[in-house]
Amino acid sequence: MTIELVDSHCHLDFPDFDGEIDALIDRARAAGVTRMVHICTRIANLPRARALAEAHEGVYFSFGLHPMSVGKEPALSLEQLIDAAQHPRMVAIGETGLDYHYTPESKDAQQTSLRLHIEAAQITGLPLVIHARDADDDMARILTEGYRARPYTCVMHCFSSGEALAQAALDLGFYLSMSGIAAFPKSHDLRAIFARAPLDRILVETDSPYLAPPPYRGKRNEPAYVVHTAKVGAEVFGLSYQDFAAATSANFDRLFTRAARKADAA
Repeated sequence: MTIELVDSHCHLDFPDFDGEIDALIDRARAAGVTRMVHICTRIANLPRARALAEAHEGVYFSFGLHPMSVGKEPALSLEQLIDAAQHPRMVAIGETGLDYHYTPESKDAQQTSLRLHIEAAQITGLPLVIHARDADDDMARILTEGYRARPYTCVMHCFSSGEALAQAALDLGFYLSMSGIAAFPKSHDLRAIFARAPLDRILVETDSPYLAPPPYRGKRNEPAYVVHTAKVGAEVFGLSYQDFAAATSANFDRLFTRAARKADAA
């Protein structure tokens, strides 16, 4: 029997996958990956994100402005985010966040954009998808300030930051998502952070086409490969692959309520 798993974060509209979306989704399903969230990070790509989700069972989408695109792409308005969220297969806001590694010059604008996305999550009730790199202190502060003003839900996508940000997110009831980085042989410290987190706050993802886990490291990633990250996750938590897959799928249902099994059946 195939064990079902969810890829909570992938980018299906990147040129890497041109002309093979159907085959890619078929490979994912053959591996047991029955649901996936396509992350749309450009307003120009929103129509395609909707179309992908409408055309493929088990495919959903999220929408927001990536922090590295702040200042390069047109700024999103609160109204645009709320309007996009009316689509029944849009399941999250983002990805948004802070990236001071690649784009430190736009840090102030990134913070403004992050706060706007937090407000959209608060208003719509959809979870927030966060990208964080080299910005742990500001990230923890802004997320906490927003939550204290009005609670919302959130996942720290592709979590690879430090212990303090992990704990700040967990203290707010947020989720941490394991990507292929957690499966890299030298990621001992990162796996230790995940091991100390509650199992009911863990998700898995590919962030494809990036960050392929072993044995595909260095190659193009795709949703089917989330299985390899989940197998490492099972080892981290001392579980069978089946139990870890079931736990992370249940976590996905609890956070991404529009994509939950019970919502799909309604």
